[in-house]
Amino acid sequence: MKTWNATRLAGSALVALALATGCSDNTPTAAGDPSFDRSSAQTKMVYDQVEFLGNPLVSEVTIVKANHDAYNRTMPYASATYRPETESFIVNVAGRPAAYASVVGGVLHPDMLIVDSSKPASTAGWLSWALANGYGGRKLTDDVVDIGLYAIFSSLLSPDGASCAPGALPLCTDNVNANDKPFSSTFPYLAAPTL
Repeated sequence: MKTWNATRLAGSALVALALATGCSDNTPTAAGDPSFDRSSAQTKMVYDQVEFLGNPLVSEVTIVKANHDAYNRTMPYASATYRPETESFIVNVAGRPAAYASVVGGVLHPDMLIVDSSKPASTAGWLSWALANGYGGRKLTDDVVDIGLYAIFSSLLSPDGASCAPGALPLCTDNVNANDKPFSSTFPYLAAPTL
C-alpha cells in the first residue's frame, strides 16, 4: 500500500511539473503574436498524438478494442470514418433500429465537443446541442457516462428500441451518482486527486 501511494504521489508530482512547464510565460502563444519567432527551435517541435476524447464512450464503448489505438491517433474531425462502427454497435449490440443508429452516429461523429457561444451559458451541457438547441460543450457536473448510456441504450434521443429506462441497471447507468470530492471554486475547478 505504501508503494502504491508513493507511486501515485510521484505521478502527481510529474503531472504538476508538466503543467507548470507548459504554463511558462516564455512559451510562444500564437502565430499572430509578434514575439512568436518562427525560426526558433520551439517551432520545430513535433508532437505525437496518442489519444483524443471529445465525446465520452465513443471509443470506449462503440469502437472495438482492436481499433482503439488507430482511433485515438485519428484527427477528431476525421473520426467519422469510424461512424459505421459506432452505428453497427448501436444496431447489433444495443438492438436499436438502423435509423436511430444513424442519428446517434451523426451526433457522436465527428468526435468533437460542439459549443455554440451565441447561446446562453445556462443551456450548456453535453449533448444539449443535439437535444434542445442548447449551448453544447460539457459542464464538469455533467454525468457524461450516464448521458452516453442513455443515448445508446435508453430513450434520451428516441424511445425506439430502448433497452432500459434512464438510470436503470444494468445498461443505463454506471451507478456513480456524484463525485467523492467537491469541485474547486478556482481554476482548473477539478477536485483534488485521491491519494
